[in-house]
Amino acid sequence: MFKLLDKYIIKKFLGTYLFAIGLLMAIVVMFDINEKLDAFIKAPLKATVVDYFLNFMPYIATQFSPLFVFIAVIFFTSKLAGNNEIVAMLSSGVSFRRLLRPYMLSALVIAVSTWFLDAYVIPPANVERIHFYNTYVKNKGVDYGSNIMLKVAPGEIMHMSRYDASTKSGSGFQLDLFDENKEIKSRMTASTIKWDTLYSWRVYDYVIRDFDDGREFITKGSGLDTVIPFEPRDFLIAVNDHEKMTTPALDEYIERQRNRGVANISSFEVEYHRRYAMCAAAFILTVIGMSLSSRKVKGGLGLNIGIGLALSFSYILFMAITQSFAFSGLTSPFVAMWIPNVLYVIIAVVLYRRAEM
Repeated sequence: MFKLLDKYIIKKFLGTYLFAIGLLMAIVVMFDINEKLDAFIKAPLKATVVDYFLNFMPYIATQFSPLFVFIAVIFFTSKLAGNNEIVAMLSSGVSFRRLLRPYMLSALVIAVSTWFLDAYVIPPANVERIHFYNTYVKNKGVDYGSNIMLKVAPGEIMHMSRYDASTKSGSGFQLDLFDENKEIKSRMTASTIKWDTLYSWRVYDYVIRDFDDGREFITKGSGLDTVIPFEPRDFLIAVNDHEKMTTPALDEYIERQRNRGVANISSFEVEYHRRYAMCAAAFILTVIGMSLSSRKVKGGLGLNIGIGLALSFSYILFMAITQSFAFSGLTSPFVAMWIPNVLYVIIAVVLYRRAEM
């Protein structure tokens, strides 16, 4: 009987969750078409459908997954309570805690799926989506940089007066190499530097000065292929770059930029911790939704859905507010992303205790 009950609730939960996603996706797509109609008219139909919308819908679905979870739990649990099905389950000897088990199993399926999509599937899709947006809607990419200074490796400092992504070339290049006593060992200057692939660069009109025991050795040339451990994405950081990286790549990028002393990586750190916080939110909001809607109330289904929408939107709003704390430096990205979860865990515990009585 318990296995049958689990299957029944899991089927209801996941079915309602997918239905909520489909319904809200239709609304979001209509608003998006209305907002970007001019861009969609001038863009090829295949690019609009394949490159943008097929990648946009999974992105939005994962971004608002907590909302869909909460709506699904509130909706189908309120219907069960309204039909006295939950009363019948509890009367048959099933405890409230035991009744919560299939809910948490469903939340686990959603959390794992959301994490996998966010970590490995959505980022490559975002590359195509953001490329379409930058091409036909509004270009938010960063195509050039000036007065660039970067720690490319321990004891190696790079400076570049200007870099242009369209030509993959920079000017006013200088690379300084220091020893363990922070004394300069070597300095390379070049009028022009051009990026090839990965860490491969070619310098033009270069001068290399090596310093040894107070003596200076000079090497000059018109062109030289060299390997320098940095690439344009290390200093040309666009507003949506963090959305293009898988979770392992994001973790590696954050660590590398920290070691180089790059300061403007808060958006990457926020995105990294957001992906894990969203998975925890599936469990927290499931408990809140189940606790709120498991009892039959006078207001019926409408009241429960209203309360559920208010709480879910407040969660998303609160997370947006705490993100701004991380961007402004008031708190760390980890704390900023987990503050909403900690607060709503307390709410979930209180509501669960009340519903269990």
